[in-house]
Amino acid sequence: MKKVWLFALLLGLVLLAACGGGTDEGSENEETNDQEEKEEETSEGEETRSITIEDATGEKTIEGTPKKVVVLEWTYAENLQALGMEPVGVAGLDQYGDWVNVGIPFSEDVEDVGTRQEPNLEAISRLDPDLIIGVDFRHEAIKEDLESIAPTVMFAPYSEEAAQDQFQNMIDEFNTMAKIVDKEDKADEVLMNMEETFTEQQARLEEADKDGMNYVISQAFTMQDTPTLRLFTDNSMVAKIMNNLGMENDYESEELEIYGYTETTVEALQNYQDSNFFYIVQEEDNIFEEQLAGNPVWEDLGFVQEGRTYQMPGDAWTFGGPLSAEVLAEQVVNAALEEN
Repeated sequence: MKKVWLFALLLGLVLLAACGGGTDEGSENEETNDQEEKEEETSEGEETRSITIEDATGEKTIEGTPKKVVVLEWTYAENLQALGMEPVGVAGLDQYGDWVNVGIPFSEDVEDVGTRQEPNLEAISRLDPDLIIGVDFRHEAIKEDLESIAPTVMFAPYSEEAAQDQFQNMIDEFNTMAKIVDKEDKADEVLMNMEETFTEQQARLEEADKDGMNYVISQAFTMQDTPTLRLFTDNSMVAKIMNNLGMENDYESEELEIYGYTETTVEALQNYQDSNFFYIVQEEDNIFEEQLAGNPVWEDLGFVQEGRTYQMPGDAWTFGGPLSAEVLAEQVVNAALEEN
């Protein structure tokens, strides 16, 4: 009787162990199948993601999420950086750092794809991009060539509509790019940081009793051997940023300036002698220290005589995105607080 009972007990243990092993194996198989299903769903989601945007050519649908982006205008290269991405190709890459300084260098993996005016189509094609970003005023003539390489988005930063408020247009374009590359949460964070920077920089002016400064701001350079000034109007990104710091632009134009500035000469400054004069120059082309040095038209201006001139660095990029807006705000305040 004992033998029968012992045999039954051993048989039960064997069966129990077998059932247990089967359960573990079944569980592992189920987990593997679940993971494969999730991966398939993710893969299908990437392929089926589709968003529709408005660009300079009208309504455009982008399939999937672009990862390899070629950018033919600096502003949009900067925008990708702000969104935590890096373009695979940039037009005018060799000059980018001379004019744009947002503190994020490109890696050696980024390729130069020709000039912004004349992009190299072969270089772009070799990169096999998912998306190309250009601007209508430079790239409309090669639009079909670009689209034969990859889906192409064309922005219109200097259309009459965009010119009404270039700062708001910059934000709209930035948000559109974020939507295309599925980085809308990151875009919200970047824009919030920009607003916080404006508040911080305005506070610096207030602490120094320089809040509410009236100003004229110029980007100055030599063109055809002539000292040339761009005086920024209130619709420009530059003026909008400075106005966000509590400053007031004295320069006005009789007509809407599509590019946000009037191109003129030093004689135009005689009408603004009571202003604070901010100017952006490249070190190797400082017209005020070179061509205009000793020129009474410049030297006798009220703001020159009274030391109300404020030099800003050449990489104060006046046509950029949110990161450039932050840099520009800080550079304005640094110049305003520096003793002349």
